[in-house]
Amino acid sequence: MITAQQVKELRDRTWVGMADCKNALTESNGDIEVAIEILRKKWIAKAAKRADNETTEGKVKIVNDGKVAYVVSVSCETDFVARTPVFEEMLDKFIDIRKNSATDADAIAKADDLKSTEYQLKMWENMKISALSKFEWDVIESYVHSNNKVWAIVIAKAGTDSEKLKQVAMHITATNPDVLSPSDISDEVVAKEKSIQLEIMQQDPKNAGKPAEIMLKIIEGKMTKFREENALLTQAFVVNPDLKVRDVIWADNIVSFKRFSI
Repeated sequence: MITAQQVKELRDRTWVGMADCKNALTESNGDIEVAIEILRKKWIAKAAKRADNETTEGKVKIVNDGKVAYVVSVSCETDFVARTPVFEEMLDKFIDIRKNSATDADAIAKADDLKSTEYQLKMWENMKISALSKFEWDVIESYVHSNNKVWAIVIAKAGTDSEKLKQVAMHITATNPDVLSPSDISDEVVAKEKSIQLEIMQQDPKNAGKPAEIMLKIIEGKMTKFREENALLTQAFVVNPDLKVRDVIWADNIVSFKRFSI
């Protein structure tokens, strides 16, 4: 006979519904370890059906001491699962795995194994590890948006104002710059944008009969603006749009940045 205590123990270990726990225990003749394997096999069958389900929800967590930062980002199917204590526990364990791994790739492999063998059984959703990374430099600041789905890391030289750098990280989550400086945008990208803008201008009846050299001058002006709007240092600062980011913090101080969103 399967007891309520057995069902509770299996439920506490797996977070699977009470009815599924009881059925697994019945099938395993009360052996909890065998029951866990039965539930895992059921999850594998279920996971195959859910493999194509979109994972547009999830959560990001950053542990940052100012010089070393660890980032984990896991996407899932529903916001409900992303807000559970067990999801938070999983993120913490993934951070610990990254701390004890030589590379991001090694950490992701270990974390993915733990996700598959333990946490997907508890949450029964398709989940993907979007990022599991370590950053190390003289100064590191980070920002996670209030929805816990967008984050940014900014790496800077020693002596950089951390509070201002944190504001820059917040700015990055809002504006999503492509590169650090306008000169970092490749000639190929600019050439592609130039051809698009030129075609738009040529199709505009207002430009009929306008000399080619005038059109090209206008396009060059647009390209300057294109570079500036897509580079972090020359973007209008979200905290004070009258300033550029480079006016808030010395341009040479920022080494690199990374933005990620679920």
